[in-house]
Amino acid sequence: MSKKIAILATDGFEESELKSPKEYLEQQGWTAHIISPKSGTIKAWAEKDWGQEYKVDKILDEVSASEYDALVLPGGVINPDQLRTNETALSFVKDFFQQHKLVAAICHGPQILINAEVVEGRNMTSVDSISKDLKNAGANWEDSEVVADNGLVTSRTPKDLPAFNAKMVEEIKEGKHEKQTL
Repeated sequence: MSKKIAILATDGFEESELKSPKEYLEQQGWTAHIISPKSGTIKAWAEKDWGQEYKVDKILDEVSASEYDALVLPGGVINPDQLRTNETALSFVKDFFQQHKLVAAICHGPQILINAEVVEGRNMTSVDSISKDLKNAGANWEDSEVVADNGLVTSRTPKDLPAFNAKMVEEIKEGKHEKQTL
């Protein structure tokens, strides 16, 4: 069962929140592409300082949600703040919802979903500092290590990565989520 997963990120993503899901997806024998608005490399934030650089596999302008089985949105403070104001990124995210495909977001990653206007009525979690933002956007926020809601998987912080990765893979294996809508 070959799958292709998009990981949307730019400079300032939390390193573990991209690296761990990418490695876990690849352990399933699947392809995981790092997609970014810019070519070359993007630089991670590793807890308290800049981390490693990661090679961008595809430029956002050159891809479509139809090419992928799922989307992963890593957090970090800088990364989602930049992507949530990028109209191309928001359209890319919305397309996954319209195509009933899994979307997984961790930590601050759900900020992108707020701006994509896809959180209203959804059961979600996130890092506590954006819980009010999600509630104000209409999400049903809860403090849990992982929350799955009809093709939307969310988690709080890097300590939740094992649960996040396992639930994400389980949901991808299920295929399309017909209740996954805008």
